[in-house]
Amino acid sequence: MFLARSLDRGGAERQLISLLLGLRDLGWKVSIACFYGGAAFQEEIQSEGVSFHDLGKRGRWDMAHFLLRLRHVVRSVRPDIIHGYMPVPNMLALGVSLAAARPAVVWGIRASNMQFESYDWLSAWSFRAECVLARYADLIISNSQAGARHRIAHGFPESRVITIPNGIDTERFRYDAEGRTRLRREWSLGEDEVVVGVVARLDPMKDHVTFLDAVRQLCDSEQGAGLRFVCVGDGADHWTRHLEEYACSLGLEGRVLWAGARNNMAAVYSALDIVVLPSAFGEGFSNAIGEAMACGRTCVVTDVGDMASVVGDHGIVTPPRDAAALARAIGLAGEYVRQHGCGPRSEVRERVVRDYSVSALVQRSCDALARLNSSRLNSSQTS
Repeated sequence: MFLARSLDRGGAERQLISLLLGLRDLGWKVSIACFYGGAAFQEEIQSEGVSFHDLGKRGRWDMAHFLLRLRHVVRSVRPDIIHGYMPVPNMLALGVSLAAARPAVVWGIRASNMQFESYDWLSAWSFRAECVLARYADLIISNSQAGARHRIAHGFPESRVITIPNGIDTERFRYDAEGRTRLRREWSLGEDEVVVGVVARLDPMKDHVTFLDAVRQLCDSEQGAGLRFVCVGDGADHWTRHLEEYACSLGLEGRVLWAGARNNMAAVYSALDIVVLPSAFGEGFSNAIGEAMACGRTCVVTDVGDMASVVGDHGIVTPPRDAAALARAIGLAGEYVRQHGCGPRSEVRERVVRDYSVSALVQRSCDALARLNSSRLNSSQTS
């Protein structure tokens, strides 16, 4: 049984769905319990016949009813494994396992070096609590080497931490010429314009501020001629307003399009010529960049998490929080697109197909969970 906060639209949630369905197809009996129901991907899970348990949490401080409901669900399902997904579900998986004949507990780690001063106190507290409790988890799966190293450095037991990279659905994410034309028309972008986009939630970690600073520098240079800029994604209202106001203060009205959240992401990536990940911290393995690469897009990333190794020789890597370096990298990528055309780059897609497929994610996870089950069975037989 998986335990997650919700199935809202997001990269981590998309990975969870791929893993759930993949394990089911390999013969595992899977279910998922979520703190909050009614989110974007819930219908997809239920339409696939996966057992979904809405824990009915009504807010951050709604704990008593929520915990009783969680205990009831776990006792009813009686899972062999409870797999948490991100910090609070990880810790609750550990606690609630005591109410269900102590199933194996697996933690899922999705981030690396978070900087908690950008968030409220609960995020920092959750991380410190995770570090204390990690010794009691049976297996800890990180989606990046950087995330694994960071957790081990903060006290996670190295012998129980493994890395399984994200898996990208390369059938869902492939170049969509019709979607490109349709979205560019909607966004009033010409086919001859080189379009640079950030596809990420509006959040301090993603560092749209440095991206906007880089855009300002590009607009003042010859390299920026003919470039248009799009930010795809949504976020908290206060941070969204802050970013939009900051863009206006830089004089970028009309140069940066705020496109909001979108559903057909293959069309979004295809409409962009260059996909940028300007993250300042916290990344493990960016789903957006993996998906963009599957669509054959040219990518520019900051050296955060495992992103330098993910793009390899097929993208440009810059230091985080360096607007000048980011502007130069985007300019170089723009020159490449002008010289080689805006079509999909087959070698970029092939890297994802070869190294980061959903089937690889599912098989690696299946093997790790099977080893855990076998180890616990052997221990119970010899005790």
